[in-house]
Amino acid sequence: MKFTFKPENAETVEIFGLNSDWQNSIMMSKKKDGSFICDVSLPKNTEHEFKYRVNETEWIHEPEADLLKPNGFGSINSVISL
Repeated sequence: MKFTFKPENAETVEIFGLNSDWQNSIMMSKKKDGSFICDVSLPKNTEHEFKYRVNETEWIHEPEADLLKPNGFGSINSVISL
């Protein structure tokens, strides 16, 4: 699965939550146009909650996610269904 994200003024972007892993992030690579990309191997016929962390401080959900779900921290997680 290819992830592409282009937040404003970002130096780093990480993805948390894929494969239910909220402790270890996946670092995204920054492109010249300011967007960030990464390829992640995910099992078919599964659903994953995730969130981006920008500049190690700001949590952002994916605006084009398949679904958004409330989490236990008072914010929203993105959901992708494969």
